[in-house]
Amino acid sequence: MLEEGQQAPAFNMPTDTVGEVSNETLSGSPYVIYFYPKDDTPGCTKEAIGFTELKNEFDALSVKIIGISKDTLAKHEKFRTKHELDIILASDEDGAMCEAFGVWVEKNMYGRKYMGIERATFLMDATGTVRKIWRKVRVKGHVDAVLEAANTL
Repeated sequence: MLEEGQQAPAFNMPTDTVGEVSNETLSGSPYVIYFYPKDDTPGCTKEAIGFTELKNEFDALSVKIIGISKDTLAKHEKFRTKHELDIILASDEDGAMCEAFGVWVEKNMYGRKYMGIERATFLMDATGTVRKIWRKVRVKGHVDAVLEAANTL
């Protein structure tokens, strides 16, 4: 499992707006990767809107925001348009990033067990070192906590 102080796993992922995003293209800048279960669901929508609302503050710190789910690029585009999102949305259809970051986990809803994406956020510094991890994220107040941590980089 990925821990604070480790290098973020190497990645190269398609996005719905900026072509591909990778740890190489982000090198030299701090960034946030947040994993969420599914586009256009209540919690995921609130989280994406929260990051969009504070994007200018993250931009002032030169921190890029990348939201990742297993949804397709077409679904990401609809999600972005519907909610006027202004963050990078990357598609992890094969689940490789979810596995690499340890967020593909067994979940339990109403007694039914299934595999899914754990809502989690990772803050990396300009060298790609993981500085802060939030697992089992509760959406309320989360984006503010991420911004506060980003301010310490």
